[in-house]
Amino acid sequence: MQLNHYNTSFKKRTFPIILVCDNVTNAPNIGSLFRVSDAFGVEKLILCGSDICLGRKMAKTSRATEKVVDYQISESAAAVAEDLKKLNYQIISLEITSNSKPIHNFKFLNKRPIALVIGDENFGVSEHILSLSDDVIHVDMFGQNSSMNVVQATNIALYEMTKQLL
Repeated sequence: MQLNHYNTSFKKRTFPIILVCDNVTNAPNIGSLFRVSDAFGVEKLILCGSDICLGRKMAKTSRATEKVVDYQISESAAAVAEDLKKLNYQIISLEITSNSKPIHNFKFLNKRPIALVIGDENFGVSEHILSLSDDVIHVDMFGQNSSMNVVQATNIALYEMTKQLL
């Protein structure tokens, strides 16, 4: 018998993870980020940028998770990252750089809460935020393309993080 959200035995849990979105503005991506934040027990979703729209296209993809996920909208992801760093959050950016570490080798520690920063669909995480980051991680890729959809990469990262923090 296929299970649904009414008859699964998954235990509801929240992890000390804040997902900071640096100019992720595509409505279906935002909706999917609400959904994945709910699925992986993210403490808070912070959408940053000047063109954040929580309209019908976002709601269609989110499947009403925007009603249960704690979130805020902020103009500047850099300011959010700076504030979280002052509050003793580990700032971990999900981006492929010359110094990034493969996520499958990275050890997430439960000693401090984590702010996972994900980037703009076209330009990634800003250089300023990368310089603020305690660590930069990436998902190894084996094809010709050098990037994947921001939501798909976030799914992989949150899966690995929550698996290690359990």
